[in-house]
Amino acid sequence: MGDQTTFLLWTIAVFVFVAAVALCIQAGYLYGMYKSAKAVEQQVVPLTPKVEALVAAARETLDQSRKQIVDITIKTNEILDSTKRQMVKIEEVVNDGTSRAKVQMDRVEMVLDDTMSRAHETVAVVHNGIMRPLREINGIAIGIKTAFEHLARGNRTSVAQATSDEEMFI
Repeated sequence: MGDQTTFLLWTIAVFVFVAAVALCIQAGYLYGMYKSAKAVEQQVVPLTPKVEALVAAARETLDQSRKQIVDITIKTNEILDSTKRQMVKIEEVVNDGTSRAKVQMDRVEMVLDDTMSRAHETVAVVHNGIMRPLREINGIAIGIKTAFEHLARGNRTSVAQATSDEEMFI
């Protein structure tokens, strides 16, 4: 059992030594990371006030942008409301104009119809009142003329000597 114990002790000693070496290597890496972190910190520390100023400026700009957006939204809503009111007024004016135009068109149509009927009546009156009596007078005058001619000649004319007016009756 002595050999096995010695072997076991040596094996444990080797593993303890390997573990100690691994811990030393890890300590070295940890020290290197510490140095790197310090170097980065030294480079970042001078930038910190600039970054803080930039963040403050960004916040201020963001706040101003929010205020401007709110103002623009309010003004836009006011413009839209005003536009709606104006559209309602314009619609009322257009509707009123349309209804008045329809009434005027109806009146114009009635006046035109009345004028046309009066013109027809006038033409009928002229036709019946002037032209008819003129034709009748003309007919009577031709009849009298023909009677005088007939009486003045005494003889009856032959068909060979008939005039165009007389030919119509032959």
